[in-house]
Amino acid sequence: MLVNNMKKRVLVCLTGASGAIYGVRLLRALKASDNEVHLIISKWGEETLKYETGIDKDTISKEADYSYDEHDLAAGPASGTFPIDSMVVIPCSMKTLAGIAHGYADNLIARAADCTLKERRTLILVPRESPLNLIQIRNMATVTEAGGLVIPASPAFWAKPKTIDELVDSVVERVLTHLGVTDDKRAMWTGD
Repeated sequence: MLVNNMKKRVLVCLTGASGAIYGVRLLRALKASDNEVHLIISKWGEETLKYETGIDKDTISKEADYSYDEHDLAAGPASGTFPIDSMVVIPCSMKTLAGIAHGYADNLIARAADCTLKERRTLILVPRESPLNLIQIRNMATVTEAGGLVIPASPAFWAKPKTIDELVDSVVERVLTHLGVTDDKRAMWTGD
C-alpha cells in the first residue's frame, strides 16, 4: 500500500465482527505512513482478534499511538472537542452499527462515532456480515443519511488478486482512499 504524507489523526475501532485482519492492516498502514493512530477495541473485538489472527489486544495496542478502554466514557474521543480527523470502525459489528445508527452511545466506540457525526468529521463503518436483514440495511441507510460512509468488506476482484493478503488490502486501500491518506492507484479502476 502506497500512502502519501498527508498526516491525519485517525481513530480506529475494532469490534466483534469477523474480519479483525482488516482492522490490523488498516492500523499498520496508517502507522507506516506516519499518521497518528488512536485505537479502541471492544471486548468482543478483542476475542475475535485473538481467535482470527493470534494477536492479543496488548500487542496491537502498542502499535497505536494511543489506545482507550471501550468503557472509559471520560476518554478524549468521548468529546466532540477531541481533535481527530476521522474515525473508522473496522470491522463493524451489526450491534455497533445499530448503536451508532440510533445514537445509543453505551460505550466509547458508539460515543466517539456520535461525536464524529455531530462534528461533521469523516466516519467510516466497515461491516462484514452476510446476508443482511432489513434492519441492518436500514441502519446502514440511517448512518449514511447522518453523514457516515459504509464500506462493506467486499474485496475487489478486478485487480486479479492472487493472495488473501491482496484481497484484504483491496478493502483497506479503499478505506485509506476515503480517509484521504493514499493516492495508491491499485484502489482505483482505470479502465486499463
